[in-house]
Amino acid sequence: MSNHAPAEADDQYMAVQATPEFQALRKKFRGFVFPMTAFFLAWYFLYVLLSIFASDFMNKALFGKITIGLVFGLLQFVTTFAITFIYARWANRDLDPAADAVGATLDGQREH
Repeated sequence: MSNHAPAEADDQYMAVQATPEFQALRKKFRGFVFPMTAFFLAWYFLYVLLSIFASDFMNKALFGKITIGLVFGLLQFVTTFAITFIYARWANRDLDPAADAVGATLDGQREH
């Protein structure tokens, strides 16, 4: 292995990052992840703010000792699992094939 291997690898990665395919992959990833993150954070902070400023509402019993706040708290977990499931399904269907194509481009450059 030569002393230039790390620099050559950096050049290859930079070249791949400059390709339209990589830029499309990055845009696709961000187009899904940023809105989903914004949704989750908004939902989480709504829960926190309601807990702080609308405690009477959150303490209302729905049935027995089950309150609105408890249900909303449990829905935080449900939302987290749902987002994880949705992301995994989306990534397998849409993101991974595009990432594999970009990776194949990089592998092809390494052989030369």
